[in-house]
Amino acid sequence: MVLTADGRLRVAVVGTGLIGGSVLLRLHACGLDVTGWDPDEQTRRQARLAGVPTAERLVDAVADRDVVFLGGPLPTLPATLVEVATATGEECLLTDVGSTKAALAAFAAQRGLTRRFVPGHPMAGADRAGLAAALPDLFAGASWVLCPAPDGLAAFRRLATLLTEVFAARVVPMAADRHDAVVALASHVPHLLAGALAGAAQRSPLSDAVLTLAAGSFRDGTRVAGTPPQRTVNMLRGNRDEVLAALTEVTAFLDELAGALRSGDGDRLADRYVEAGAARAALVGRPYDQQVRSFPVGEERAELDWLCGLGAAGGHLSACQVRGGTVYYTAHRPPTARA
Repeated sequence: MVLTADGRLRVAVVGTGLIGGSVLLRLHACGLDVTGWDPDEQTRRQARLAGVPTAERLVDAVADRDVVFLGGPLPTLPATLVEVATATGEECLLTDVGSTKAALAAFAAQRGLTRRFVPGHPMAGADRAGLAAALPDLFAGASWVLCPAPDGLAAFRRLATLLTEVFAARVVPMAADRHDAVVALASHVPHLLAGALAGAAQRSPLSDAVLTLAAGSFRDGTRVAGTPPQRTVNMLRGNRDEVLAALTEVTAFLDELAGALRSGDGDRLADRYVEAGAARAALVGRPYDQQVRSFPVGEERAELDWLCGLGAAGGHLSACQVRGGTVYYTAHRPPTARA
């Protein structure tokens, strides 16, 4: 693990809802020196009752910390980033857990923070909110996107090591704008579809009967419709252009299904479901080829290009180590992707 000169890693978590709270609980469970802060007094009290240290003021929580995770609603993250950056030293590593990346990455660049701020997004969650829903093992085996900047690779390496060793996460390096395009289809449009299906059932004159007969397909398809509404609104508005572009792709495929159904073309309808089934099947037991890749510290462009290419190809990192002026990555890439 990346440690400080005295052998301890001092971490703070600002905003301890579902995601931030799960980060906090995991760090505490692993015995790290961690302090939490949340603007809600009841949430702070709840954390203390769980045995996790919390501060009454944000500035006290982040003072003398080596790493700070920033949580909270998406619209609050820019202001929180500025406040935390002002209250911490230049060597303090900053990252966030928000579900959109491009706008915050650009904001950080405008303020000269990219050397120590690494935008992040753990791809895990639940349809509940708050510290009460947090789980210390929420991120085990989950993809955790990090968006390294050209002058922020040292910070990226430190954070990647922390995430793989402490959280057992799969670190996915990715450019911020590419992240937003990918999660639009992988995460954000599913919230629209779940809301549409659940909303249609709610409005149906047969609503009670529909819900009585609703089985696994309905429950699975509408799970994220139970997410707190404002959290979903913030996510969709924060990535509006990419979500609308991805929704166009989904609508086009849905139109093909509907067209085949209207014309009674069973073969064409079956072909579309074969195509869709291939993506579904790839979610389970997806194979990866493992490789160890190394770069001399100082050759940032080649390293950054390789990292972003790995993430864009569907790959991830399971380890990062810096030894003797060389950085070593253990990478996993789908066999169909080019090295």
